[in-house]
Amino acid sequence: MALKTGFCDLGFAKVDIDRQARRGFAEVIYCPGKTKGYLKKISQELIANKQDILLTRLEKKDFTYLKKSFPKLKYNPLAKIAFLSPKRRAKKLGLVVVISAGTSDIPVAEEAAVTLEAMGNQVKKLYDVGVAGVHRIMSNIGLIKKAQIIIVVAGMEGALASLVSGLIKSPVIAVPTSCGYGANFGGLSALLTMLNSCSPGVAVVNIDNGFGAGYFASLINK
Repeated sequence: MALKTGFCDLGFAKVDIDRQARRGFAEVIYCPGKTKGYLKKISQELIANKQDILLTRLEKKDFTYLKKSFPKLKYNPLAKIAFLSPKRRAKKLGLVVVISAGTSDIPVAEEAAVTLEAMGNQVKKLYDVGVAGVHRIMSNIGLIKKAQIIIVVAGMEGALASLVSGLIKSPVIAVPTSCGYGANFGGLSALLTMLNSCSPGVAVVNIDNGFGAGYFASLINK
């Protein structure tokens, strides 16, 4: 029972059921480190309070377990993210284009895309258009110019975010990924490139944090 505290105390977790009213979207469940039982009980509490469910970094076996209790729960195996909304959404927000530099970056891009869709945004995807073949992004310039916000997901040296930002007027949210060879340092090289972008209007989230990029883009879009 939430009473007037704004949260439900489950003992192992204090579920913030006030967050949807406060931030515009319910508390999101980060799954690693939580038992299947914990995930189920937190999800049940959110649904009981008419909150959306968004579970990030959810393993397939845990989704299969939760699906038995929540038949309408949807799962994206690439992004390892699941979503369920107990109510019909209003008209969708403006267009966000999610771009990946390479095919290996797609799981992180998908995490951003699912988060955006769950939060009511229009989403278009543009994958495998990195700087090794600039003609690929240039042939889609019409689409990216229509976007309210762009999310650019890139590993290796992470140069794509600066390139895209220099072509458009919309804000760019850059997501460095851990894709790359040794000197990529698990995404650090892409992170530093994006942080040092000479193109104004680029914001950077943490390495492999597609969820954070999608959430932030949605806040801007509102």
